[in-house]
This record gives sequence, C-alpha cells and structure tokens, in this order.
Amino acid sequence: MRNADRTENTRALLLRAARHEFAEHGIAGARVDRIAERAGVNKQRIYAHFGDKEQLFRHVVGHALDELSQAVTLTDDADPGEYVARIFDYHRTRPDLLRLFLWEALHYGDSPLPGEEERSRLYDAKVASLSEALGGRVPEAEVRRILLTLIGMAAWPQITPQMARLVLGESAAGTDQESLREHLVRFTRNAVTAPEHI
Repeated sequence: MRNADRTENTRALLLRAARHEFAEHGIAGARVDRIAERAGVNKQRIYAHFGDKEQLFRHVVGHALDELSQAVTLTDDADPGEYVARIFDYHRTRPDLLRLFLWEALHYGDSPLPGEEERSRLYDAKVASLSEALGGRVPEAEVRRILLTLIGMAAWPQITPQMARLVLGESAAGTDQESLREHLVRFTRNAVTAPEHI
C-alpha cells in the first residue's frame, strides 16, 4: 500500500471511530485513547491528522453533514413532504448525526460554531431550492422558517424518542414509524400549500 493510501486509510479509520465515540460521549466525554484503540492506530495519529480533539469533532460533524447532504437533497422542483420523509428516514436509520448535533449544542451553546459560515452555505442552497419549490412567491425569511420547521418535524421523533413514546403511547412509538412518517408528509403538504405560503 502506498504511503498516501495508508494516510487516507488511517484518516478514514479515525473519523469512523471518532464518530462513534463522539456520538456516545460528546466532546467533553470522548477519549482520544478509545478513539485510537477503536481505529487500531496510535493516538499520536489523531494529533498528526486533526490537531486536537475539538478539531477532530469538527471534522466528524462536517463529514456526517456531507453524507446527509448527499443522501437527502432538496431540488427546485422538490415536494416538501417528500423532503420531510427523506429526512425522517435518514435520521431513523442513522441517529448518530442527531446525537452529534445535540452534543455540539451542549458544548457550544449559542456561541458561533467553528466553520459556521461554510455550514450556513449548505442551508442557503436548501433555502433557494425550497423557495423555487414554493413557486418563488414566499419571502426568503419565511422560507427559512419553513425549512427549519420541516427539518425539526422530521428529526424530532428521533431526537426525543421518549417524548414520542409518551405522546404516541408505548405501543405506537416504536412500531408505528410508518404511520408517523405518513402523517408528517401529509401535514407538510397541507401546511406549505396553505394560502399564506403561496
């Protein structure tokens, strides 16, 4: 294996191991030793590739967001209900990104995030696409609120499964994911096609 390939392989192993560690323990609770052990590399490789633990967390979240952006797109002709369904499905099968977001919120609070401008551009593109999908007739500030609402509705049941269980009932919370998904799609379609939005 060439040196460049080994370097990329080590980097990928570290990112995968760190994603698990950060999702389970957050930035403060994550341990570099455990990340290195899970990746099967010397912990000095973490510092060589990423600098420090906080920088590693930033790379992990960025990598996870890239995966989400590729898997869940919002095109100009998108059906907002279908977009909500794709977000719901993505987070239902990959809850680690939501856990990373929660740990990030606890760590940084309301302070600016490292790399916030770059991440904002991802959402600016989604706002532009949603605006087109809504016929270009909704003011941008309202489109941004709609996008935040759509993302929140789709992610919330996965962020707080205990609340879903309490509200929906013990039997429905875990087994009725498809009905909840269908409800969110219908709700979204009715809400974003209401007269005040078009």
